[in-house]
Amino acid sequence: MTATTHTRGTPVSGSVPRPGSRPEAESADRSGARRSATGPGSGADPARPAASRPAPGTASPADDAPDAPGGRLDGGPDEDDGACGGCGEGSGDGFAHGPGHDPDHGTGHRPGVDPAVFRSAFRRHAAGVAVITAAGRHGPAGFTATSLTSVAAEPPLLSFGISLGSSSWPAVAEAEFIGVHILGDHQEELASVFARSGADRFAPPTRWRHGPHGVPLLDGVSAWLVGRVLERVAAGDHRIVVAHVVAADPHGPGGPLLYHQGGFRRLPR
Repeated sequence: MTATTHTRGTPVSGSVPRPGSRPEAESADRSGARRSATGPGSGADPARPAASRPAPGTASPADDAPDAPGGRLDGGPDEDDGACGGCGEGSGDGFAHGPGHDPDHGTGHRPGVDPAVFRSAFRRHAAGVAVITAAGRHGPAGFTATSLTSVAAEPPLLSFGISLGSSSWPAVAEAEFIGVHILGDHQEELASVFARSGADRFAPPTRWRHGPHGVPLLDGVSAWLVGRVLERVAAGDHRIVVAHVVAADPHGPGGPLLYHQGGFRRLPR
């Protein structure tokens, strides 16, 4: 059993955008992406019927896809959110994809660059590693991600990508609040657990607690943030989630954990 102590973080200042409004810095709509249901409690995305959604934390058919050499984790190490034949996002290793990994989505079906070239390019892009969590109907859900982005400081907004095939998508699709955990270089194993297909990610030795607004918070991370979901923007077979940060603690241990060329990396000290 895990502790259920409510954790108080540092409130984050800044005006709160109206639910459903588009942050000025958010440009997915301008790129031709169709907006999906937005705002807290908007429920399931119409592109993914409720009956077909796997329970949070369980393996979906995409989770069983073979691991492929890849670039990012976003449901790719961003999680098991649907296998993307080699970009490392949704490749069955628990990482979520970023937008644009499929050239036929959101581009008017115009031919894009060869997917192998695209994946090879992103393998060279070093990214910080985060774990995204949400409280789902059937318990906590979470996945490893490298698509985390700081969108704006005033008001404080962040975004991340998640595949519609991710086992965590049903929880994220309905959550009013989400947790974001920036992992330290001592947490490679934790990153691997939350990227592993079919793993019970919140079972021991994972240490976690209920944080602000009931969001599952992981212990020992370099920093955590809790955000109120404002938008879930359609981007191919993914959604870009935009959240307003309402609490945060940036004072955890460790240097940065990176993902590069299909593996975890640490900076020399």
